[in-house]
Amino acid sequence: MHRRWLFLAAWALVVVALIAVVLRADGSDAGDRRSRADDGTRAGAPSATAAGTRAPSPSPDPSAASTSPTASARPAPSAERTSRAVPAAAPLAGRIGPGAAHRGVATFYDADGGGACMYDPGGDPLTGAMNTADYESARACGAYVRVTSGGRSVTVRITNKCPGDCASGRIDLSAEAFARLAAPSAGRIAVSWTLVSPSDVGTLSVRYKTGSTAYWCGIQLIGHRNPLARLEVRAGDGWRRLPRADYNYFLAADGGGCGGALRVTDIYGERLTLDGIGLRPDVVQPTRAQFARH
Repeated sequence: MHRRWLFLAAWALVVVALIAVVLRADGSDAGDRRSRADDGTRAGAPSATAAGTRAPSPSPDPSAASTSPTASARPAPSAERTSRAVPAAAPLAGRIGPGAAHRGVATFYDADGGGACMYDPGGDPLTGAMNTADYESARACGAYVRVTSGGRSVTVRITNKCPGDCASGRIDLSAEAFARLAAPSAGRIAVSWTLVSPSDVGTLSVRYKTGSTAYWCGIQLIGHRNPLARLEVRAGDGWRRLPRADYNYFLAADGGGCGGALRVTDIYGERLTLDGIGLRPDVVQPTRAQFARH
């Protein structure tokens, strides 16, 4: 009987010990859970990684954006503006640039819109012939200038070169243009004139000179808002600049680039690339392109 009680007591001690172990383990787990819940990473609270070390958003891929503020017109022929920006100044201007007031005298003659610049006669009655110095080997061709005298002004397009006795600053106006400034009986008046960039000029056209072939060609740009600085033809992977004749055609003496893509640049540095211009002599081929206004 005494041995049975000792045996039961021993088993009771074993059971108590097991219960204590289980309680300690459960308490430890509960404490760990409370500790994890209180250590700043509880559900719903931003973690240190999320709040302070979040990976930055990827920067936009520059190649995915347009490489220039291009204004692309796609007529037939097509045209694409390829300059990144149009500067306010005119780094490619010759003697006639924006902002400079030229002073001289104005006369008039029986103009028809044709002349040294080789534009077709007719159409615009408000034209002018530039003195030789400011004509500058056709750089003045197609430029628009505002002529002012006695509080009156008129805007004319340069289509001709004044005869050799015209001094620097002088401009020979069409009779219609001169009449906007003074009575024809005045004959000769003091004026000032400056380059302008008008709004209502339409779009550009291209013409190949009579006799142009794949072995020699002359290229003329018509209807440009701003004076031209250069014309280039495609040459392999690059561009080849053509010289400008005094009669306002850009010449490819060996025919290189004739009938291919053209790139034209105005005095402000804006470039337009013209595609689809056929090698069709003496045909005015319109585009939908035009230089920006200044």
